[in-house]
Amino acid sequence: MSRASITKAHTKIQELSWDPTFVEPVDKYPTDYTFEKAPKKDPLKQVLRSYFPMEEEKDNRVFGAMDGAIRGNMFRQVQERWMEWQKLFLSIIPFPEISAARAMPLAINAVPNPEVHNGLAIQMIDEVRHSTIQMNLKRLYMNHYIDPAGFDITEKAFSNCYAGTIGRQFGEGFITGDAITAANVYLTIVAETAFTNVLFVAMPGEAAANGDYLLPTVFHSVQSDESRHISNGYSIILMALADERNRLLLERDLRYAWWNNHRVVDAAIGTFIEYGTKDRRKDRDSYAESWRRWIYDDYYRSYLMPLEKYGLTIPHDLIEEAWNQIINKGYVHEVAQFFATGWFANYWRIDAMDDTDFEWFEHKYPGWYDKYGKWWERYGELSAKNGHKPIAFEPDLSDYEYPHRCWTCMVPCLVREDLIVDEVDGQVRSYCSETCHWTDKVAFRPEYEGRPTPSMGKLSGKREWETLYHGWDVAEVMQDLGYVRDDGNTLIPQPHLNLDPKKMWTLDDVRGVTLNSPNVLLNEMSPEEREKHIAQYKAGGPAGRFAPNKAAA
Repeated sequence: MSRASITKAHTKIQELSWDPTFVEPVDKYPTDYTFEKAPKKDPLKQVLRSYFPMEEEKDNRVFGAMDGAIRGNMFRQVQERWMEWQKLFLSIIPFPEISAARAMPLAINAVPNPEVHNGLAIQMIDEVRHSTIQMNLKRLYMNHYIDPAGFDITEKAFSNCYAGTIGRQFGEGFITGDAITAANVYLTIVAETAFTNVLFVAMPGEAAANGDYLLPTVFHSVQSDESRHISNGYSIILMALADERNRLLLERDLRYAWWNNHRVVDAAIGTFIEYGTKDRRKDRDSYAESWRRWIYDDYYRSYLMPLEKYGLTIPHDLIEEAWNQIINKGYVHEVAQFFATGWFANYWRIDAMDDTDFEWFEHKYPGWYDKYGKWWERYGELSAKNGHKPIAFEPDLSDYEYPHRCWTCMVPCLVREDLIVDEVDGQVRSYCSETCHWTDKVAFRPEYEGRPTPSMGKLSGKREWETLYHGWDVAEVMQDLGYVRDDGNTLIPQPHLNLDPKKMWTLDDVRGVTLNSPNVLLNEMSPEEREKHIAQYKAGGPAGRFAPNKAAA
């Protein structure tokens, strides 16, 4: 179809839109934004007549590659370490995709623009397609990988896992609260425009280096749709900027959306790229190097900063602090260590880092070994069952204090000195940072800086995984979660990659171990005890180490 005819067809579609005059429209998905002065322009015109043949060709390539992977014995070559982490990744990622599809009606309802509605409707189809091919990829892995346990329960497991629940709250952020905050700023302006670069570009490169060329095929097919989604988001943010009343809300939402995306996406993708790989070539990019290229330079400097010409205040401080967290505070390394500490309560196997890994980390992050190397050596030693408990319950051997959980982003408070503790809504809560504290106490409230914001809602629900199982025996926790293999005794998760039944941990090896919630214990303390505990916690680290005075005691 010629460009002229596409433009004509796109214009004709707008005539199909109409507003009823015989009834007052109901705001099913409310927003506090106003669009009375909004320009009505979609810079990337798209119609279904050209869309479907293009997507059909892309799907043919994806499913053709899947067939080729089976015939080419890809699963005899792929690294086990990489595939194990895919049990977590591929359990989480279809949920944000389908949540993004569900978010499109929110945006369509909130934005009075038939031209943009067309693009949003096509984006909804995109997101359904993405979740479908990702689920098919996971099914193929389950059917052909040497250890399918974990892949077979992912849709249930990610929603009740100590790590997967973080991804769940991330995807739920697309469809809850203010419609524009959720579906436009949080999803399209930040998640899709910024973080899909490391998610769908940098990570597939690491997959290929580990012998997995299916994930790159699928996720490059996904990323090729993102330009349309970025266009939709940019159209809506320009509409919002046309009305001065929206400026305060946009600046609030950019701060919240940026920081929550950083906390969750960098935690997950950084761990997969840095700790899920066996590719230790010195010339390949670290996650920090990829982040600086794809997010700091390409997104922040090329996309966000130009918005300042419209008078919008960009959260420069938060972007610089996110970089500081990654390059100076060891954020990704702390997260990977936490995931490994909690191996007993997941549904994949996590092996220890070895000398080759140590050398690479020290090359990319000078000083890494002094901070994290000894702990990973202990993890390797404690991965063999010989009568001891899982490493999380051996603080004297590991010198690791199990962390508090952030109420807002749900990633634990791993950079210890940044911990914030406050009583909010009658509960003593812990936060990983000042921004997450602000998000819960200030941003997600029915009023913001004197302006009523009834559509924003607030953060609620069971947000701390450990609290759900406070006081439980770990064997009972595992049975309740369903993370037990078909023999009814062997655990799906393991702290190593050895599938010898004699080497694998069972329910018997974790029975008698009690799990406690740091937040429950925090709320049970007296104010004086709590103040002392917080001071000691903030003095701890890196790598989760106890504060020197506490360790000596």
